[in-house]
Amino acid sequence: MSQPAVSTAPSKKTAPFILEFLYKHGTLLAILAVIAYFGLTQDRFFTYENFSDILRSISIVTLVAIGITFSLIVDGFDLSVGSTVSLATIASAAALVLHRQEIFVTLLVPLLLGVAVGLLNSLLIVKFKLPDLLATLATMYAINGVQLTYTKGFSIYNDMPLPDGGTAPGKFIPSFLFIGQGELFGVPFSVLLMLVVVMAAHLFLTYTKPGRLFYLTGENREAARLSGIPVNRYRTYAYVISGFFAALGGIVLASRIGTGQVSAGASFLMDGVAAAYIGFSVFGAGKPNVIGTLFGSILMGVLLNGLTMMNVPYYAQDIIKGAILVGALALSHWQKK
Repeated sequence: MSQPAVSTAPSKKTAPFILEFLYKHGTLLAILAVIAYFGLTQDRFFTYENFSDILRSISIVTLVAIGITFSLIVDGFDLSVGSTVSLATIASAAALVLHRQEIFVTLLVPLLLGVAVGLLNSLLIVKFKLPDLLATLATMYAINGVQLTYTKGFSIYNDMPLPDGGTAPGKFIPSFLFIGQGELFGVPFSVLLMLVVVMAAHLFLTYTKPGRLFYLTGENREAARLSGIPVNRYRTYAYVISGFFAALGGIVLASRIGTGQVSAGASFLMDGVAAAYIGFSVFGAGKPNVIGTLFGSILMGVLLNGLTMMNVPYYAQDIIKGAILVGALALSHWQKK
């Protein structure tokens, strides 16, 4: 009696298993691979100064991306975060340099402006029922117009000349610059701020009832409404939180560079969106989550730092960022299917 042939073909489950493994752990593997590559090819990559610079840049992207994550959780999207970062940068610089305000007002004004942007977005989206992409796109252009009109296209810096022939009366004070440039126990203060925000947001979304209601609102809005959840209220909260964190990122940016640069936050839109979508796949979460967003920011920060050390032009870096975003979106779509 002949023995049955033993198949040597790979199991049909092998390919899905590999894809599932890459989906869950691909981001972590990519971070390790990128660090290893730049560490071997760039002599200055493994230095304290370089890692400190990476962490400082990651902190701003993460703050912005957390706000985007909240909008994604409620099945929305916020395109205005980049312009909100710029607005907060200009507002904090103007408060210090042009109006000689102290630290409390300097922090309060841009944060209130960020909340106001979030309320405007929620008014257009929740109340007037405009598509989130179109509403936040309109807000983005409006905010850019406001900051350009206020500054007449010029940056705000210490001892800047004024139209009347004098110089600006104020300057960037040390307590403000400490936010973006100072250190505690050898760790940049902005990084500590980022870690506190990440842990607080993660605990809130994971272990509190309001945090779970954010997810329920985004997963099935109609079912959530029928079960008694005030979905419009939580959607409003999400856009306000997004504006708040974008403004906080703008404050950190202004304190890091020591000037109020027009449109300085434009690049953080792409970086934040990419970080948030990369976070979908971390540990197989399959949904927006703060810890995943942090890992996405780390990947983007390390990659862009290494490309800069290799003298890759900034416009070529945008191509790479776009490719990463396409890959993150494709992975998210594949997992949903």
